[in-house]
Amino acid sequence: MAVEVSDAPGANRYEAYVDGESKPAGITQYIRTAELVAFEYTEVEPAHVGRGVGSALARAALDDAHTANLRVLVTYPFFTGWIARHPDYQDLLYQSRSRVSD
Repeated sequence: MAVEVSDAPGANRYEAYVDGESKPAGITQYIRTAELVAFEYTEVEPAHVGRGVGSALARAALDDAHTANLRVLVTYPFFTGWIARHPDYQDLLYQSRSRVSD
């Protein structure tokens, strides 16, 4: 099974296509700013669950963030778990800076 992932910036999402199908097998929705990309959710069609579509989406999206020097804000459990299992992507995570009053 060949999974091809592409960014669809007009729709603010990454789309994964399997074996040349015309309908996406999965998507990852995002919000992007000049410094940050927030991944809101990932959906994989039931027929493709457990076949690597979600992982292909995560890897492509995170690789693009790395190339663009963007920090990543994860708001969806799928990405949180995926990054936890792939520690080489943890340096992309956005770290909020909380201020402590004196």
